[in-house]
Amino acid sequence: MLPTRPLRIVIPGGSGQIGRLLAAHFQERGHYVVVLTRSPFAAAYHTVHWDGLHEGQWIDHLERTDVCINLAGRSVNCRYTRENRDAIYRSRIDTTELLGRVISTLADPPALWLNASTATIYRHTFDKTMDEFTGELGGHKAITGILDESDPWNFSIKVATDWERAFFSAYTPKTRKVAMRSAVVMSPASGNPFSILLNLVRFSLGGTQGSGRQFVSWIHEFDLARAVEFLIARDDIDGIVNIASPNPLPNCEFMAALRDAYGMPNGLPAFAPVLEVAAFFHRTETELLLKSRRVVPARLLAAGFDFEFPCWPEAAEDLVKRWRARP
Repeated sequence: MLPTRPLRIVIPGGSGQIGRLLAAHFQERGHYVVVLTRSPFAAAYHTVHWDGLHEGQWIDHLERTDVCINLAGRSVNCRYTRENRDAIYRSRIDTTELLGRVISTLADPPALWLNASTATIYRHTFDKTMDEFTGELGGHKAITGILDESDPWNFSIKVATDWERAFFSAYTPKTRKVAMRSAVVMSPASGNPFSILLNLVRFSLGGTQGSGRQFVSWIHEFDLARAVEFLIARDDIDGIVNIASPNPLPNCEFMAALRDAYGMPNGLPAFAPVLEVAAFFHRTETELLLKSRRVVPARLLAAGFDFEFPCWPEAAEDLVKRWRARP
């Protein structure tokens, strides 16, 4: 359980969907929340300007803070052009290095620094589950830095490994650190991967994608917020933690359960060549759909975390119900 006193929580890069979800979650529970963002906005919590590159008055908010949750990073839902690759990479590495430098100089730094990471760091796999202890990181080229820039899968893994390296190399002896290797967060909010997939289902396009064998690792938005809360409360946990449902499933089963939840009896399949064409016109990459992510949260389970939505059919039903209830 969290301390009974209100916590001071600072969320750099907290203006996106995940940041707003966590900020609202903690604000509603009586904690003092500050979001650092390039474009401050009106909210129930405080929003403060930062550019993610330079020191500024935002540093004052980190002093005597209980928790820093860094979510800064450009969206990966785009074509991996050279310009976009550089923006994706720098927006993660530079901001993490900046926070590390700042936190190392504070007299009273955050007790806990949670840094976003991604389950995409694990290799493409069908047969082996990837946990924090035995999981295998992705391709050799990505790990060694010898990057084939034409391969978006290698690029994603290089970003993830360098991101974590920047995080853990920061000298912050007074601060507990956790890298959150998060799976795809499912939410009924507009623009979320869930709502995009549901739109395919609604128009009878929600069939198997690619071979359908690739595993989908996911987490319900409620369990994401609860997992973050759990990590804050458990001061005996540090290092790498997978933030994912304990039950990843093949794409064919994932889409079938989503169709069932919506009440759509069938959906046209989309084979890999078709997805490549669609991804080109939608200015995104097929890696987001075709990479097999079979990630399990061994450390959360071992620590006693209880998922509210451990299985996709029940999660899909809840998300569809809440999607339909939107204003």
